[in-house]
Amino acid sequence: MPQTSVNPATGDVLATIADHTDADVEARVARTHAAARRWRATSLADRVAMLRRAADLLDATRESLARLATLEMGKPIEASRQEVAKCALACRYYADMAPAFLAPERVVRDGHEDGAVHFDPLGVLLAIMPWNFPYWQAIRAAAPALAAGNAVMLKHASNVPQCSLAIERLFADAGAPDGVFTSLLISGARAGALIDDPRIAAVTLTGSEAAGRDVGARAGRAVKPCVLELGGSDPFVVLASAEVDAAAKTAAAARCINNGQSCIAAKRFIVHADVYDAFVERFTAAMRAMRVGDPLDERTEIGPLATAAIRAEVDDQVRRTLSAGARVLCGGTLPAGPGHFYPPTVLVDVPRDAAAAREEVFGPVAPLFRVRSADEALSLANDTTFGLGAAVWTRDADEARRFADGIEAGTVFINGMMASDPRFPFGGVKASGIGRELAREGLRSFVNVKTVRGAL
Repeated sequence: MPQTSVNPATGDVLATIADHTDADVEARVARTHAAARRWRATSLADRVAMLRRAADLLDATRESLARLATLEMGKPIEASRQEVAKCALACRYYADMAPAFLAPERVVRDGHEDGAVHFDPLGVLLAIMPWNFPYWQAIRAAAPALAAGNAVMLKHASNVPQCSLAIERLFADAGAPDGVFTSLLISGARAGALIDDPRIAAVTLTGSEAAGRDVGARAGRAVKPCVLELGGSDPFVVLASAEVDAAAKTAAAARCINNGQSCIAAKRFIVHADVYDAFVERFTAAMRAMRVGDPLDERTEIGPLATAAIRAEVDDQVRRTLSAGARVLCGGTLPAGPGHFYPPTVLVDVPRDAAAAREEVFGPVAPLFRVRSADEALSLANDTTFGLGAAVWTRDADEARRFADGIEAGTVFINGMMASDPRFPFGGVKASGIGRELAREGLRSFVNVKTVRGAL
């Protein structure tokens, strides 16, 4: 079945690209497996030099890459530019840091070296990536893996095939040998079967909880390491001492980032009763002021959702939440006209068992919850199956430390908006996944941590 690239702002078909056949896939797997053996023998200096060239190419082609992402999945053009720039940052980060991260760690006893810990590549990494950050998700997996000496096969989401092929061209143009980075145009079902292939050494997935369960189970049966970065329902907690104006402004940006289609977007807004009314007023005004429209227009802040199915699911979640007793302060209605647009939506009086409270809503929809104490806020923040990220707003240092320690999440921001950064490990707990990407931990997720002892 061909992969179709559709402009979500207009519904126009941009390209139709044939899936790789079984013979194509076999040839690519064989080529990448052979390339992995050569790449691990390539000097670290040459590997990181390739990453530096990739970073330079990302900078040089930022505008064309950004436009392609905007056309294929609908994010505002400036957000696409920022995504490409962040990919260049990640490539340079691993070019700079890989020598330290991969250096053998000497173990000394009684003043004498007693052995060392080495970090060797595993082989071929299968990366199964989503559409919402079509470059960043792939690059943040590939850059550390390539630096460590692994080869990478990318199975990208089927609605961004042109972005997938652009990443393949990027690494080829940067000097990666043939097969070191390969794009696979195949369905998710066919990608799952690849996990069983003995030439695939490990797998990383960014996607839904359901996809994570399937991939994790398959990797477990094959006894292969995997990293799973799954969904989130991140709490944005505003306590009584918070600076309300700054919190409300940041909250609107945090909910609407990437058109609301981000695993780390703020999705549940938990506000202390003492500041609730003031926060709701300012937050709702900021959400209403968001400019929705053509994502290629520089003035647009929110573009369309990526597909008709995603918009239908968001609308269904809103309708079910309203049926459960919530009220809508703005948005909440499907707009007329072409494209998969959905308005910024604020919901109040949301029952804690309603859809918007329990499920991940992948669109610009914000459920608000009033709490009467910090204890209640912390309890509600943790009352979720997810545990990816969180933001806490307070001017009380003891309160900040308490929430930093007490929130069950992979990342906690104090008085800021949740974001990933190459310098810090990224990942979640509970149903938000296992393992870590980025920083040293991300690179070492896909190496053989080898103990070497004895006289050398």
